[in-house]
Amino acid sequence: MTGNHRDTTITRRRALAVTGGTVAAGGLAVAGYQSAFADTATEATASASASATSTSTSASCMTLMSSVTEGPYYLDGALVRKDITEGKSGVPLTLRLTVVDATDGCTPVPGAAVEIWHCDAWGYYSGYTTANPGGSAPAESEDGSTSNDNTYLRGYQIANANGVVKFETIIPGWYTPRTCHIHLKVHTGGEKEDGTYEGGKVNYTGQLFFDDDIAEAIFALEPYSKHTGSYTKLADDMVYDGGGASSGLLTLEPVHKKDPSKGYKGFLTLGVDPDAENTGAGGGGGGGGTPPSGAPSGAPTGAPPSDAPSASASS
Repeated sequence: MTGNHRDTTITRRRALAVTGGTVAAGGLAVAGYQSAFADTATEATASASASATSTSTSASCMTLMSSVTEGPYYLDGALVRKDITEGKSGVPLTLRLTVVDATDGCTPVPGAAVEIWHCDAWGYYSGYTTANPGGSAPAESEDGSTSNDNTYLRGYQIANANGVVKFETIIPGWYTPRTCHIHLKVHTGGEKEDGTYEGGKVNYTGQLFFDDDIAEAIFALEPYSKHTGSYTKLADDMVYDGGGASSGLLTLEPVHKKDPSKGYKGFLTLGVDPDAENTGAGGGGGGGGTPPSGAPSGAPTGAPPSDAPSASASS
């Protein structure tokens, strides 16, 4: 556990643990990364590239990454949308994830719904804005944004024909005793309904992680630097097991090499078993992390509006 931070400012409010998997390696990661971050030329080119990548690197897809619990901050009913920031400030992150079937040569899984959620730059989650993130941080209500306290930094995207989803968000802050991370679930068999994703089943529940050096550079910037105290590095985290990409470690590319405040592009290929089911509720490999002081034991604090997402029974 190391790292002392002081913070900056943000903006704000507006109105499976069995198996799953992440494919880590070699040609698939490299080729997939180049394809995912190439400027879009034509759909045909993108499709051909993705197909070639899947075909030429199917041997790289061998094992599934074990799922972990969803943690204490999950909420049902997240919105289907690409930009999940809702005005929350922080270092921009363009997150591109590719869902493939690890049981069938890493072929794309079109139509898979990828759901992500994470804390803001000071360590607060929507729905649980009074949970103390540890250390010393301003109250979440002081960030000055217009985001909705029950929906910010949560969302779904539906995978395209190449199994790719894209999110626009910010790099998360930290909270005691966890390292910097993003939660995710991969769903299949459901459909978009009333702005969210309904039905189907959860095939994989996992977390995405950030390199220590990148996190340290980001936490020195505003608004992150207003949250001071000791944060947990990867080697000391209770969930990350040191397996690199196969354990959820993102490949990150800076938008501007000399200026981390300009943001990053993050990439990972998620190798799942579309026949498996893993909600991530009720324990599992790696655990979800002990909630900090004041964290929820069941439901969001306060009285959410009638149209806000509800807390899952397992949270």
